[in-house]
Amino acid sequence: MKNNTYDKKKSGSGNRGYGEHSSRGSFGGRDNRGGFHKNGPSNGFRRKPAERPAEIRPADEDLFEDSGLLTETVTPAAVEKDPAFDETNGAVVGRNAVRELLKSGRDIDKIFVRKGEREGSITMLVAMAIDRKIPVMEVEKPKLDAMACGLPHQGIVAMAAQKEYCTVDDIIKIAEDRGEMPLIIIADNINDPNNLGAMIRCAEGAGAHGIIIPKRHAAGVSPAVTKASAGAVEHMAIAKVPNLAQCIEDLKKRGIWTYAAEAGGTPYYELDYHNPCALIFGSEGDGVSQLLKNRSDFIVSIPMYGKVNSLNVSTAAAVIINEAKRSQMLGGSRSGK
Repeated sequence: MKNNTYDKKKSGSGNRGYGEHSSRGSFGGRDNRGGFHKNGPSNGFRRKPAERPAEIRPADEDLFEDSGLLTETVTPAAVEKDPAFDETNGAVVGRNAVRELLKSGRDIDKIFVRKGEREGSITMLVAMAIDRKIPVMEVEKPKLDAMACGLPHQGIVAMAAQKEYCTVDDIIKIAEDRGEMPLIIIADNINDPNNLGAMIRCAEGAGAHGIIIPKRHAAGVSPAVTKASAGAVEHMAIAKVPNLAQCIEDLKKRGIWTYAAEAGGTPYYELDYHNPCALIFGSEGDGVSQLLKNRSDFIVSIPMYGKVNSLNVSTAAAVIINEAKRSQMLGGSRSGK
């Protein structure tokens, strides 16, 4: 791992290097950017517009997740890995039950329907789900049988969210109400419920204001996640968005700086987090996606000195989140003076 490198991002005003970033002034002196001050929030986070790196690919498939075309066929291998197939995820089984769930307006993580030709009320239920931008997954009958735990599922099973999700605006308002600079955690396609739960626990313990997760290809807030969080889910604002790449762009327009945790970046203890910031942590196998790395202001790493070359994502999150919070509270000074 490169301990002395820094992934510089080009902007309209030149390279945004580490020295420049660390000399932006003390907690009360960000007049050029707006943002949060000691005496509470000002008029938002005014951020100077900058050109994004040339390698950004707007045509990436992730940018079209919110197009409304949410129905997809799931392969058996993907089904086995999907955390939603855990029977502890809170399944709602059968056409009538799913219909009432949809009508209630309650948050739904995913809906699974039997693969093949749809008939009767299934077609109507799928249309209702797509209208609400709920992912609809086609699976084989044996998988639905397993999810339903022997109950008659009539070809459809819904996974109801175990927690009411909030919006990104709600998370930012929490920071404003506390008179603090936003500290937001972004979970990029983290599929393991235990890792997501542990990360939520770390974020809540460090005083983060909220977590953002994607609607698809990731674990939702299930009973397994709640258990792994040791109850921290009940105290943490969690937003679910259809498109993480677009979400990051929106955060940056609000003046929030983005840090992607990935190998080959600046050691976490050399960066200044004394600003509104969002920390991005990637999936267990693939890390932070290239699309999100391209959109990040900084790449941050944890140097490894032993035989293994990486940490569990929730462990890495604990280290970086606490350092970011320390920096925000102490004005970015390493000594705290």
